[in-house]
Amino acid sequence: GSHDSFSYWVDEKSPVGPDQATAIKRLARISLVKKIMKKWSVTQNLTFKEQLEGGIRYFDLRVSSKPGEIGHEIYFIHGLFGIKVWDGLKEINTFLEQHPKEVVFLDFNHFYAMDDNHHYFLINRIRSAFGSKLCCIEFVEYVTLEYMWEKKHQVLIFYHYPLCQEYPFLWPGNKIPAPWANTTNVHKLLQFLETTLEERSRYGTFHVSQAILTPRVKTIAQHLTRGLKNTLVHRNLPMILNWVKAQKPGVRGVNIITSDFVELVDFAATVIALNDLLLEEDE
Repeated sequence: GSHDSFSYWVDEKSPVGPDQATAIKRLARISLVKKIMKKWSVTQNLTFKEQLEGGIRYFDLRVSSKPGEIGHEIYFIHGLFGIKVWDGLKEINTFLEQHPKEVVFLDFNHFYAMDDNHHYFLINRIRSAFGSKLCCIEFVEYVTLEYMWEKKHQVLIFYHYPLCQEYPFLWPGNKIPAPWANTTNVHKLLQFLETTLEERSRYGTFHVSQAILTPRVKTIAQHLTRGLKNTLVHRNLPMILNWVKAQKPGVRGVNIITSDFVELVDFAATVIALNDLLLEEDE
């Protein structure tokens, strides 16, 4: 999986998003501030299509309306606005049309400046994009690849908002816990991933190991122009990857693992290779 999967493009010319504090919005009137924000908002280099081609199958999505804009259009957001959600969904659907045995997880977990009408608009967009490819809620243990292929389903949508109860194809957020370490220290991150693994792998849910470091205000202030990739990611990714290599999938093990800048190391290939351990067990 990728963290803030859509953030490969954010619009410096857009207003600062409603996910940011008032102080940041005021500061962002200075044009240089948005350039700096962009360096810290971008957590991926690859488009959805490129991520899919590279083996990513879980997408972490934050969305927002644009306050003051007429209509209910919804955009991806991480500090600054990204592309329209509709354009991203179409791009993912094109890949699925070409690869009918592939399955993706779309996790809509943060919503900003959205009332129920915005949600209905977005849910209709999701239904229009994927149609019969959407997998309805089921016991997690039943949802094998075989099950998905048989039913010609390819998309699981997780929707962290009460309206999900009105739609059988929206899985509630509690079906995919993703605890967050919120640290800049790689040792604390790995310790957190270890200690929360048992809690994440409770029977009956998918679960996400967020193998990501989060900058603090102080981090950003000290390394303003270097950005997230050069300050935190480059230096620590090899250590994070070594943790991934030591994991086991399956019961009591890892399920979905997310990272920033997924193409910088063999992240997807390393996670996918863990499945071989399940095959060995079967043999």
